[in-house]
Amino acid sequence: MAFSPFPINVNPMTESYESLLHKAYANVGEITEAQDRLVVPEVKGYIEGKTTVFENFSEIASITRRDPDHLMKTMLGELGTAGKIDGNRAIFNGKFEIHLINSLVRNYIDDYVICSECGKPDTRLVKDDRVLLLRCEACGGHRPVRKRRARTEPVSSTPEQGQIIDIEIESLSRRGDGVGKIGRYIVYVAGAKPGQTIKVRITKVAGQVVFTERA
Repeated sequence: MAFSPFPINVNPMTESYESLLHKAYANVGEITEAQDRLVVPEVKGYIEGKTTVFENFSEIASITRRDPDHLMKTMLGELGTAGKIDGNRAIFNGKFEIHLINSLVRNYIDDYVICSECGKPDTRLVKDDRVLLLRCEACGGHRPVRKRRARTEPVSSTPEQGQIIDIEIESLSRRGDGVGKIGRYIVYVAGAKPGQTIKVRITKVAGQVVFTERA
């Protein structure tokens, strides 16, 4: 029997390709759903005199990767007021509850940030023949930016006790009441849900807060 003049080294620690592959996969972290989601902080703000201060405005504009001027212009249009960007803050003329500002930020993200095809925030705004499009860099989808329908306003911009109005519910209060808006007035409707338009009777007006009952 012939023997090789060179010793054959057998490493007992040598692992198979399959074994190494399994170890490699085990060391790779799974991509979680959270990595695909857009995590936007709650609006920080307060009422100062006759204005409302949106403290972390620039932070939210940066996280959504949108031009602060575009976000500001959109919010001013929704609030029906004037305002300005002051450093990292936005200042709105008028007194607005912070939960309403939060609702407008969520609406902005739905309209101008999130892809309706894949649900990811990897998008950018582009214009195509004067039409504003939301183009997704993740899936390649695109859609025209939808414009929200105008809110139903009462005949009088100043709500009065006993008046019957149609109000569009925009958000929920901490107590679970539906919340709408008449100009600068905040309207509470018990049992209503966002997206509904409810006919209500005004039972009480306290400052800029309006309480109602179903008409």
